[in-house]
Amino acid sequence: MRFFYHKISVLVAVMALASICTSCFKEEPLNAECDIEKAWVHVANPADLFYNESDTLINVISTEDKITFTMRDDADVTALAPLFTITEGATISPANGSVHDFSNGPVKYTVTSQDGKWSRTYTVECNRVAHYVTEVMNFDFEHFELDPTYHKYYIWHNTLPDGSLGDDWATGNRGYYLAQSSATADNYPTTVLENGYEGYGVNLTTRGTGPFGISSKKPIAAGNMFLGRFNGDIAMFKPLMATEFGIPFTQKPLSLSGYYQYSPSTPFTDKNFVQHPERIDAGDIYSVLYLNHDANGNPVVLYGDNVLSSEQIVAVARVQNVNETNGQWVYFDIPFEYRQDIDLELLANRGYNLTIVFSSSIEGASFEGAIGSTLKVDKVRLTCETKE
Repeated sequence: MRFFYHKISVLVAVMALASICTSCFKEEPLNAECDIEKAWVHVANPADLFYNESDTLINVISTEDKITFTMRDDADVTALAPLFTITEGATISPANGSVHDFSNGPVKYTVTSQDGKWSRTYTVECNRVAHYVTEVMNFDFEHFELDPTYHKYYIWHNTLPDGSLGDDWATGNRGYYLAQSSATADNYPTTVLENGYEGYGVNLTTRGTGPFGISSKKPIAAGNMFLGRFNGDIAMFKPLMATEFGIPFTQKPLSLSGYYQYSPSTPFTDKNFVQHPERIDAGDIYSVLYLNHDANGNPVVLYGDNVLSSEQIVAVARVQNVNETNGQWVYFDIPFEYRQDIDLELLANRGYNLTIVFSSSIEGASFEGAIGSTLKVDKVRLTCETKE
């Protein structure tokens, strides 16, 4: 009889444990995320469609809803089957890997979270890029708007050779939003200059980062603007990696020109919050051309810590001594200094990236400068060697 009761006790204990475990599993919430994390196109011969094999894969930033594959101008996009990595448990419609004709325009994909309560729509497009021949590229900063996600800060669009608007200009405003989300659009580091040299221009001002700066030893945020992409997903813990400098470029740049005003502020403060009365802030204006793949064929992007020092750099044009201009517009015209010869075949196949960078504090990447230092820029021109 004792043996019988012992068996019953063991059975009750097992059932109780199973009940507890079942309860634990039931309490585990379903995933509420609905993001595309990666997108890629798998084809037998990538060179038939893409300039570089690395162009077949896109790492999608969480704030982006548009995914653009850059392809050869003669690429056949009538039957492509993009593949996606989405957040755990989520579903995607149309189906992952389904075939679509992208020659008719973008295709919209909707990702629904595992718990079914959230969804997000992405626009996927194939941008067939022709090799335009332009002697002078104009950047006049006339096209801007509040960012479509947060409606808190300004973003700018460049004019493409066919007259449409591109998204090649980036700023650190998204990072500043993480530190000072209550700031109004005109109090961000990079803002619209209503009275530029001609029409609108860009106003870049070094701002304080408030309590966030005290805790993170990042007391200032320089106003900056550059050709490339700002990765807001890593801005808090890898700020120098958040600035992804450069866009693919197919012409040989000869010179960078334009107009600027600069007004330094005081006091100059280092990242340890120590003030240096003897140091005078300065602005920075430069352009860099670099190889966007290493010797092993791996894609390369330059960041805040190596955009002026990387061995991948081919040529640099940098304005020296961006100092006080006493409210006057100053014209600059700086030639590119080449460190190595251009490979024309590689150039034609988008093997180089080019960036143009403006900053209100030359040591801004190290979070050092003077709050209030202001750089104004307008009518920037990039002169390139034309093809015969």
